[in-house]
Amino acid sequence: MNLELRKISERSQNNELKFNENKSKVMLMSHWKRKEDKEVEIYLNNQILEQVNKTKNLVIIFDSKVTFREHVNYDEEKFTKLIFTL
Repeated sequence: MNLELRKISERSQNNELKFNENKSKVMLMSHWKRKEDKEVEIYLNNQILEQVNKTKNLVIIFDSKVTFREHVNYDEEKFTKLIFTL
């Protein structure tokens, strides 16, 4: 297990926090093209986490290339519908 993941795991146990492996996802974020394998296997509670290219956290959509293009497109569509409704 990666050192940082181990620290997160230890802190969560010490603070009696539990992560839900069914709701958790993994995403590699980088502006750069990766030469290494883009598929990673991250386990939580002995279950592999689903790897995604974009995810929504509260009101922001994050994409793996950190461009926020998905977020801007989502907001544009939402505001366009609102304008036509008005």
